[in-house]
Amino acid sequence: MAPTCATILALLCALGAAAATQAPHYLTDEFINLINSKQSSWQAGRNFPLSTPVKHITTLMGALPDKHFSKLQVREHAADVIASLPDNFDPRDKWPNCPTLNEVRDQGSCGSCWAFGAVEAMTDRICIYSNGTKHFHVSAEDLLTCCPICGLGCGGGMPTLAWEYWKHFGLVSGGNYNSSQGCRPYAIPPCEHHVPGNRMPCSGDTHTPKCYRTCEDGYSVPYKKDKHYGKHVFSVRGEEDHIRAEIFQNGPVEGAFTVYADLLNYKKGVYTHTSGDALGGHAIKILGWGVEGGQKYWLIANSWNTDWGDNGFFKILRGEDHCGIESSVVAGEPLF
Repeated sequence: MAPTCATILALLCALGAAAATQAPHYLTDEFINLINSKQSSWQAGRNFPLSTPVKHITTLMGALPDKHFSKLQVREHAADVIASLPDNFDPRDKWPNCPTLNEVRDQGSCGSCWAFGAVEAMTDRICIYSNGTKHFHVSAEDLLTCCPICGLGCGGGMPTLAWEYWKHFGLVSGGNYNSSQGCRPYAIPPCEHHVPGNRMPCSGDTHTPKCYRTCEDGYSVPYKKDKHYGKHVFSVRGEEDHIRAEIFQNGPVEGAFTVYADLLNYKKGVYTHTSGDALGGHAIKILGWGVEGGQKYWLIANSWNTDWGDNGFFKILRGEDHCGIESSVVAGEPLF
């Protein structure tokens, strides 16, 4: 008997579901060895368990095409400022009283990188602009769940609108998952999207939590009074010298770039795309720069926990708009 259309459709659906959960080839040892054999500027290794679902990997890339970026005021820096910049810069040396410069957050199984890159830079800048006297941990939860214009929540968002939301509507404080710190801590648990450990497995099935315009029990400041706002929001001219000057003078910025499959396996060194397909757009915090092995790099904080990459950080080639890293930089000034 010939199979019916319904039977064929059911079989195709089953095959599709299996493909979505099976291990992607770019997590295999063979792919990791291929990366290391093709170049010597960076080292690849295992960050994700081989059993990690494809859906979780693709969920991590949550920076949507930002059609609003071109509408931002563009900030440029004077030639004399640029000429005085050092070859290497780590903001943790310049602003030692701002501990969040060392922080690596975890977005969990949610495409909230657009929110994390924003609130991480906002948090650092509040401290930097206050000369290290004001420590306000901006809530990724508040931005992720309460900004309907930013995008699709855990389905992705636009960095430009994240910063605009901070300016016009403000954001409350909030620590990491299960921290009970601030008004609205992050509600999505970390998952074991790296080498085996004690966190729950990742699935990529997380839905965007509900927006609550109240602080959690035990926090003494009302939601509306806890809000902090941005004063100005702008893009930074897409050239390395202007981005360096902005970071050196005012602190980290948010950037977005295209993630290729090989970056998932980054361990150390200066990343350059070597092998593998594009997986999607990803937003991060750019905090410094330097030169290593004769290669210029940006120092970047990712939001995939500290057991990914180089303790949660990575370096990427600087000065060539590699993977688009220099073409969509957003930042702002806090309002006091």
